[in-house]
Amino acid sequence: MRSTPGRLSAADRRDLTSAARIREAAILRFARDGFDASLRTIAADAGVSGALIVHYFGSKKDLRRACDEWVLGQIRDSKRTTLATGDSGPWLAQLGRAEQYAPLAVYVARTFQAGGESAAEFFDHLVDDVVDYLAEGERNGLIRPSRDNRARARLLTGMSVGSMLLQMTLHPELLRGGDFTGFFRHLTETVTAPALELYSEGLLTSRKLLDDYLMYVPDPPAGAGGGESAAPPS
Repeated sequence: MRSTPGRLSAADRRDLTSAARIREAAILRFARDGFDASLRTIAADAGVSGALIVHYFGSKKDLRRACDEWVLGQIRDSKRTTLATGDSGPWLAQLGRAEQYAPLAVYVARTFQAGGESAAEFFDHLVDDVVDYLAEGERNGLIRPSRDNRARARLLTGMSVGSMLLQMTLHPELLRGGDFTGFFRHLTETVTAPALELYSEGLLTSRKLLDDYLMYVPDPPAGAGGGESAAPPS
């Protein structure tokens, strides 16, 4: 029987440490080599046996699912802290710890490079999280409402993913050697300032293009956004 939270036995603490070490090694190896990396290689990276990986995670597919969940959780927490509360301190601190967050960014990019059902599910989870923390930001008065919250979330997520994939394609040399810090710093330096300018100040000086377009498209589905009354002010 497992110990209750807060009162872990020594064996349970060792188990948690081993499982976390395996997960960390798997994320780094998948980021380096993609998802064709073998359990044997991951076990060697983690300093454990392949049998121990099977003991904790069952299969390579289940291990990848656990990695996905953990990476999504890290992204969710960091984004919510910034966009839902307006607190830039933790986000700026992350930029100063590139060596810690860089493998997560590359892991996400590898997920979409691999494609398939796993990539589609991962994207949907990212979008779900964006919908949630943007809605929280709206409630706190930090984010403008949208006619179609999910469509906006999909666009923002796609822009973020696309920027990572583009930089990986243009600068593969930054990924060689398994140290992704240079890639992560290049990515943030390339996209952060213009993205924040676009999000904060906008691009067009009037809403004429939007109004003209809305004359020819149906309203978003019920529940997708706040309706016409939720349109941002001109």
